[in-house]
Amino acid sequence: MVFDIKNEKSEDIPNFKGGEKFFRAKMHYDGMNRFLHGTLVPGATIGEHLHDTNSEIIYFLSGKGSVIYDGQRLAVEAGQCHYCPKGHSHSLVNDGDEKLVFFAVVPNQ
Repeated sequence: MVFDIKNEKSEDIPNFKGGEKFFRAKMHYDGMNRFLHGTLVPGATIGEHLHDTNSEIIYFLSGKGSVIYDGQRLAVEAGQCHYCPKGHSHSLVNDGDEKLVFFAVVPNQ
């Protein structure tokens, strides 16, 4: 399967998972898994949430920020990857000065 995520409709989701500001996303959902290109502006967050039925893999394309993974704050930047396995929780924070841009895959398990 090939899909063109750059042509997916962009959506601004306010306070995603209880976070601050908004999360901008282009998503593709095949009925089981999500693929998304996301952006957080400076000061925006994705609220802490538990992955109880799936996992998430996030590859950072540009910017700097932090992941709070099972309560531990970890710095992230372009070129790094964060993995949140099923049964764990995380949050994403743009505490940098530029947009934090990433590609994420959320496979249902």
